[in-house]
Amino acid sequence: MRISSLFSIVGFILLIAGTFSPLLSFVVRMNVYSLNKPYGIAMLAIAVVGLLCALLQQRGLTRVMAILSLVLVVALYGAAVTKVSTAFSFIPLKGLSSGLSHLIKFKWGWYVLFVGGVISVAASIANRPPRITNPAEVAPV
Repeated sequence: MRISSLFSIVGFILLIAGTFSPLLSFVVRMNVYSLNKPYGIAMLAIAVVGLLCALLQQRGLTRVMAILSLVLVVALYGAAVTKVSTAFSFIPLKGLSSGLSHLIKFKWGWYVLFVGGVISVAASIANRPPRITNPAEVAPV
């Protein structure tokens, strides 16, 4: 097994762990499944498929799953930022609504998700078969 495949496996394991880690905190801590359960299940399924593809040395599918997982993490972060900024917009007093919005804190789970996505993408891009530069190495004469 190649080193880049091992890094890809580590990245997908971090993505799986990141879906269970706390991402937002207001009164309770929320993970991906508390924010949006179907989205969390999709992220978990993509990470598991990517992990299996990395274990089975399927380079192309591993690359697709790694890029897709990083895109999903970035989209989830954008959705979370939007949700936090508009969470209390129904309150007519802008000072009170912005004060309550500042009480929602981002937690360390985002680091796990981003690091896992970046590691899996970087490892899947670096996971290329060796190139043969000298044709004499293939079939000795």
